Formats: sequence, C-alpha cells, structure tokens
Amino acid sequence: MSVELLHAVEEVKIDYSSINRAFSKQAAHYDEDDLANPILQSWRKQVYDHVQGFLKPSSHMLELNSGTGIDAIYFVRKGHHVHCTDLSDGMIRQIQKKIELYSLQNTLSCQQCSFDHLAAVEGKYDYVFSNFGGLNCIEDLTKVIGELTRVVKPGGVVTWVIMPPVCPWEISWLIKGHFKNAFRRLHKNEVIAHLEGEYFKTYYHSLGKLKRVFGKNFRLLSCVGLGALSPPPSEIDFPQKHPGLYKVLNRLDKKVVNHFPFNRWADHIIVTFEKA
Repeated sequence: MSVELLHAVEEVKIDYSSINRAFSKQAAHYDEDDLANPILQSWRKQVYDHVQGFLKPSSHMLELNSGTGIDAIYFVRKGHHVHCTDLSDGMIRQIQKKIELYSLQNTLSCQQCSFDHLAAVEGKYDYVFSNFGGLNCIEDLTKVIGELTRVVKPGGVVTWVIMPPVCPWEISWLIKGHFKNAFRRLHKNEVIAHLEGEYFKTYYHSLGKLKRVFGKNFRLLSCVGLGALSPPPSEIDFPQKHPGLYKVLNRLDKKVVNHFPFNRWADHIIVTFEKA
C-alpha cells in the first residue's frame, strides 16, 4: 500500500466517501501489492508474532479496517473466528469472495462498517484488532473506544497498529533536504493523504494520547515499535538495492523496538490493551 502524504490541499472536500473510494479502487490490486512488498511481508509477520502472544485458543476476534481480509484469513487458519469490518465497498467485496472461495462461512464474516460506528456491530469479542494505520483516519478516538467498552469481553484484548507522531526514518529525510516532509507528522492539524486520486485526512496518535482515550477501563499491556530504524514499506526497493544495510537496520530494530523511545517513535507502533 502506498499513501502519499501532503501538508495541505486547498478547496478539496474530504470526507469518509473519499476514503471509501480510495480504498475501493485499491482493493482490486491490494493483495498483489502486499505480496510483492518484502518489507510489508516482514512487518505482517512481526505483527502476527505480537498478537499470538496475547491470543487465547479459539478466540472470537473483531477486526477493524480489515482490508481484503489478509490478516483475518491468517487468524482463521490459526483456529480463531473473525468478524471483519471495513468502510470500503471494494474491500468488503474482496472478503466476501474469499469467504466463498475458501469455504470460510463458519469462521469468517464481514460487515461494511466504519470504525466510529461500531454500534452496528453485535456480540462480544475476546480480541479486537486493527492493522497498519487504519485508525489514523480518525481524529477523535473516543468515538471508537466508547463502543469497544461494549463489544470487548472482560479480560479481552485490543491490539492496534497505528502511526505515531514521531518517525525517525522520516526525520532522516532532513539529510535529503526534505524539511517539510521530515516533520509532517508533527503538524498541529491533520495531514492530507493522497491515494488512488482521492484525498482524505490523517491524524497521528501518540502512546500518551492512546492511554488517555482508553482510560480506566483498559490497561496497557505492551507497546512495540514497528520500523523504528528500518525503512517503511513505501521504500519497497530498499532491500534489493541495499541488502547489507537493510539487514543491519532490521537487526538494530529488533534490539530497540521494545525500549524507550523506539517503542513510541517508529513508523508504526503496536499497542495492546486489556479490558479491566
């Protein structure tokens, strides 16, 4: 997935319909792009390893911003039941196709639903999961947390993979003279994302902000950096062009991502909370 981030776009009306159109356009080639990106494949494995450390056998999972169901199918094949939600028409159609193709009707379901309209979701879940910055499309996370209190079982776990305000790799762009982009995440207002000819707002959420919005009903279990020093998936050619350096950066990542500040400063952070 490649999302171009801009500082401002004048006279562009941006709403959820823009997000729907952008990701619906991307849905047709999303899986192909994912498989072709070695960095993204490595990141998915890191996320899965993290989640598996908290998942109990035969869990019922709710996934937010589930895309084409790549993650959902992984967890289903690990013995869990997953209910996918996504705003995008195109993404939901891809999940429906996979349910039929792989005969997953008993373990995988989907529902077109935005992350801030979870009142439409029924049932209680052991685990709520959202991967790769889907929740960076909303400014007020309390709209999501309010419904999580209802749908998460006592003792249930929430893992979000979300983009924080500080990313060392992007700050390193100063070397190339890209001053504005190096600090774009620190912009006091939203940053405008450009994808598939559509524009929509994105926001960056710090660990401190996440702890405040989750509040007393949830306690922090873990926060791990993802891509603190190594290149992000947008640098798709980096592993091939600089294989030695890529290996070194990955080794450094593994040493620092569990420790301050790199468990907060990274391209993404993997944040896990437990419902009290």
